[in-house]
Amino acid sequence: MIRINLLPHREEKRKARRQQFFALLGLVTVLASLIVFLIYSIIGGYIAAQEARNDFLKKEIAVLDKQIDQIKKLKEQSDALMERKRIIESLQRDRAEAVRLLSELAKQMPEGVYVRSLKQEGQKIFLNGFAQSSARVSTLMRNIEASPWLEKPVLVEIKAAAVDKRRLNEFSLNLSLKRAVIESAAIPKSANPATKGGGK
Repeated sequence: MIRINLLPHREEKRKARRQQFFALLGLVTVLASLIVFLIYSIIGGYIAAQEARNDFLKKEIAVLDKQIDQIKKLKEQSDALMERKRIIESLQRDRAEAVRLLSELAKQMPEGVYVRSLKQEGQKIFLNGFAQSSARVSTLMRNIEASPWLEKPVLVEIKAAAVDKRRLNEFSLNLSLKRAVIESAAIPKSANPATKGGGK
């Protein structure tokens, strides 16, 4: 009977399997490393792109902040200019208003009535003076009611007084300016500020 020794053959098979296993393990390790590297590279690319976008947005925000600051400064300058314009127009209106007030009072003042003092607070006018009779004060009040610029005369006080040995009636009278009429006849923007009065 012939005996065959199979041990070397089995040992070679085991060795071959072992080599295949290690080769497969190495291949899997390399593939896993490549996959990890690719994933890391992709994530790194996304992060770099996002950082680039963030930097771009920061720069744009900084530019917009500067523009907003400039707009705020321009708005402040515009508001200041509009306030100056409003003040100038108010001064022009008040100057023209004072001229009209004196002119209108002179027109409506009946003979025998003399103004001693005149004070204006906004639309209110406080008038003090002397009249030869109370009837002339009544005439003055009627003239004020009919005036296109004046209204609401209210007699505060009337009393007898002696001026230079003459018997007169001292009176105090309150009245108002017709603001709507005055504003409708205000000086236009293109008008010369040096021009006084200005007709309707």
